[in-house]
Amino acid sequence: MALVVQKYGGSSVSDVEAIRRVARRVVATRKAGNTVVVVVSAMGDTTDDLLDMAGAISAKPPAREMDILLSAGERISMALLAMAIGELGVPARAYTGAQAGVLTDSKYGRASIVGVIPERVARAVQMGAVAVVAGFQGINEVEDVTTLGRGGSDTTAVALAAALNADVCEIYTDVDGLFTADPRIVATARRIEAISSEETLEMAANGAKILHLRAVEYARRFGVPLHVRSSFSDKTGTWIYDGRREGTFIPPLVPGADDDAPSAPTPAVAADAPAPAMDAVTGRVVAPAGALPPDGAWVGAAHSRAVNARAQARPHPSAKEDHVEAPVISGIAHDRSQDKITLVGVPDIPGAAARIFEIVARTDANIDMIVQDISAEGTGLTNISFTCPDGDSAKSRAALEAAQDELGFKTLHFNPNIGKLSLVGAGMRSHPGVSAKLFGALSEAGINIDMISTSEIRISVVVDDAVLDEAVRAVHSAFGLDAEAAEAVVYGGTGR
Repeated sequence: MALVVQKYGGSSVSDVEAIRRVARRVVATRKAGNTVVVVVSAMGDTTDDLLDMAGAISAKPPAREMDILLSAGERISMALLAMAIGELGVPARAYTGAQAGVLTDSKYGRASIVGVIPERVARAVQMGAVAVVAGFQGINEVEDVTTLGRGGSDTTAVALAAALNADVCEIYTDVDGLFTADPRIVATARRIEAISSEETLEMAANGAKILHLRAVEYARRFGVPLHVRSSFSDKTGTWIYDGRREGTFIPPLVPGADDDAPSAPTPAVAADAPAPAMDAVTGRVVAPAGALPPDGAWVGAAHSRAVNARAQARPHPSAKEDHVEAPVISGIAHDRSQDKITLVGVPDIPGAAARIFEIVARTDANIDMIVQDISAEGTGLTNISFTCPDGDSAKSRAALEAAQDELGFKTLHFNPNIGKLSLVGAGMRSHPGVSAKLFGALSEAGINIDMISTSEIRISVVVDDAVLDEAVRAVHSAFGLDAEAAEAVVYGGTGR
């Protein structure tokens, strides 16, 4: 049997009927012979509603109390889903993040997981129950409730999967997997069948909203297999494989397959009976004609064959770059959540940039792109621009303006109306001309580039926010990523 961790986003549990639909999927997975742990987000817009209520009461609500408030949404979801699963005849137990053993630091509102001790969750599944865990939250060293920030339920699911040594972590959302671009912007975006964790990290870091960046980092670090699917359909979704090594990333699941594991009992069937089969999408075991009903060992063997067959069918990174016909670009991400700050007339002397970013670092801002101009001839002055999340820019701007006399810059320019487009693909390592094609597509569309940043498998550009959608469509077409017909269906409203 397999241990499966399933995470359901807010749109997947948005109302009572949606919760019942998720409960039916959980029960189907359980009846297929799997052990199931579920992580849930808050229902629909519950978190936003709680934020609005807090804002109506206090202009600056205390961070500790905000975490207590915001953790309520996931607790509602976990309790209702546990009840719905129970109504279908399968025992289920609901646990808060603290009860599930999710330990964090004390950065209220954006805490990081420092450890997971899932004793109660493990006991629940050993007793035959489905464990339903509230995502997005944990407990710190002084036993205060903490929240992990937006997308934290993804991280909760992956952390639990790692701690429980799960066979797979399924991320259920309201679209049918990862696509080559946001289907709300590019109607002809194609579903990505398989993508490396390295490429997924770049996509998540640069605006793709299906998976949270920290969740992908956690999965890559601990070797957790990820499968992104829709909770509204039975389509196969997208597999995220470990890009650092050969072979499948899903271990053999057949009982007794390794030397240290106990031998599995032999199913009581005729010697010439056909092998069990399992639907690769629904996970349902199909007993062959003339065979006795499948027992636990039979279900485990069938699941092993189905999962490993899917894994074997996925491409592997070592082969991807070696094949001429392999796709150069995996997808395009975009991000509207950043602001641009430019310091004009900065003294071009050693240590000037270091001092600027020391001041920014003290505001706890996350810097993304940095560009420094060449010093203007005869002036000894340069310009330094950087981007950071819009939630961090106000603090950074205020700190820099307060230190203007010390830093010696002339003026500070602030631009909140920017958008970032990122082209991601491991194949670009061995394919020249990717940059030329990107810049050519933007030029033909009449779109000006403000900033450029690159990595080994990514090129990012900053453009005016008003033309970002047009830029995404132009680049998507230029790299031949358009599908012949629309493949993407957004069942919910957010893409998460």
